[in-house]
Amino acid sequence: MKSLLCLALLSTAAFAADYPRVIFSDDFNADGFGKAWGHYKSSSVVKGGVLVGITAPESDHAAVDVIRIAPETDLEVSVKFQFVSDQAKGFNIWLDDKDYKGSHAGHICSISVNPKAVVVADAKAGTFSNDIYERKKAVPPTLTAEDKANMLKWTKSVPTTVSLKEWHTLTVRTQGDVVETSIDGKVVSTFQSPGVAHDHKTVVSLTTNRVDVIYDDFSIKGVAK
Repeated sequence: MKSLLCLALLSTAAFAADYPRVIFSDDFNADGFGKAWGHYKSSSVVKGGVLVGITAPESDHAAVDVIRIAPETDLEVSVKFQFVSDQAKGFNIWLDDKDYKGSHAGHICSISVNPKAVVVADAKAGTFSNDIYERKKAVPPTLTAEDKANMLKWTKSVPTTVSLKEWHTLTVRTQGDVVETSIDGKVVSTFQSPGVAHDHKTVVSLTTNRVDVIYDDFSIKGVAK
């Protein structure tokens, strides 16, 4: 019992460290996206002091709005968000490495929030690793039983309730191979997985699953150097 308590305290202490370096922040008070933002198949707009996430109806991919950064291992990503209506399906924060060739699109880790759950996935080791991704996309799919087991192993879904038409704050922190997800200051998920420890995270993005998600006060912070 004492050893379990010590481990719990160490885990808490690990995320008690500050992330004092502001790498990027945007309060969306200016009309239009700033020059730092990039986009992939996105129809999102910045107006009225918020980022309005929009995937075009004809698009075959969710809207991705991207910030590129110098390589970092451990990050804190925070954003205020609101599900405007029951049409909102949710959004993802992606932590990626544009130079990594071992996974589709350099995907490393995904944190997905919808009105009913938070889903954290190790994309590097799981669904988006090149071999699994290629077998998943094959026609017909050629996923093996081992592939399916790995996809489940490297994904954690935690039921939660996110109210509509109210502002919430999502905070994602990584330290080593652990990613901690909080909503409104309450930890809702802690997930340990090898891909999370990838030491060249160079892309942070918001991916809006269709419509009716708005964002404010987006920030990326790093640990002290």
